[in-house]
Order: sequence, then C-alpha cells, then structure tokens
Amino acid sequence: MGTWMDGAFISGVLVSIVTISIQAMATLVVIKAVRYAARHLSGRRKVETLVLVMAASGTLLTVAHLVEVMVWALLYSATGATEPDNVYYFAFVNFTTLGYGDLIPARPWRILGPMTAANGMLLFGWSTAVLFAVLSRSIAYLRLR
Repeated sequence: MGTWMDGAFISGVLVSIVTISIQAMATLVVIKAVRYAARHLSGRRKVETLVLVMAASGTLLTVAHLVEVMVWALLYSATGATEPDNVYYFAFVNFTTLGYGDLIPARPWRILGPMTAANGMLLFGWSTAVLFAVLSRSIAYLRLR
C-alpha cells in the first residue's frame, strides 16, 4: 500500500494541473470568440447570432474535454494502469464519472480513477458555468427577452 505521496498520486496531480490549464485556455478562446461575435455578428440576426455563439462555445468546450480525456489516457498508457487498447475508454469512463466497473486499474494506480473523476467533475462544472455566462451575456447584449 502506497502513501498519498506515491507516484500515482503525484502523477494524478500533475495531469490535473495540465487538464486545468487546457480548460483555462479553452475558456479564453470562448471569451475571445464571444467578443468577436458581439462586435461582428449581432445586428438584426439576433437569434442566429445567439445560436452560433452557443454552438461555437459548446463545441470548443467539448473539444477541450476530449483533449483532457486524452491527457488522462496518456497517463494510463504510460503507467500501464489498464490494458493498452482500453486506455481512452477507461479515461473517459472515469472522467465522466460514469463508472461502468468493467475495467479495474492495476493496483498501484487505483487512485488515478477517483482523481480522474474529481478532475472531470470540476472541469464539466467549469464548462457549465462558462456556457451559462456566455448565454446570459449574449442574451443581455443582443437584448433578447
């Protein structure tokens, strides 16, 4: 039994920092895209602008999550925590907190599952907050009521 400072824990913390950085960059891209849309796309087509802004924001954040899952999958692959042909699936199941339970990580790496889940919950919550902020500000800016 390892301590909380073993390689698995430290690896999980480092990957969490990387995925949080990816999320921060995605958030900045969404903010810049929304500002661009506010300057160039509003006008008379308010509903179309809102749909475009929300679709672009949601797509960018979804792509960020897919990349974040890939980062966790790379860690699972590098550590041998699960079979090589299951690393992305395993990372995705943990990241989304779905938890099928059909795969179990190698014993020394078990802490990575809950760490991945905690990271995924944080980042999905962050994306939800960003989308809500984009929607709220877009509605206010476009004066849709």
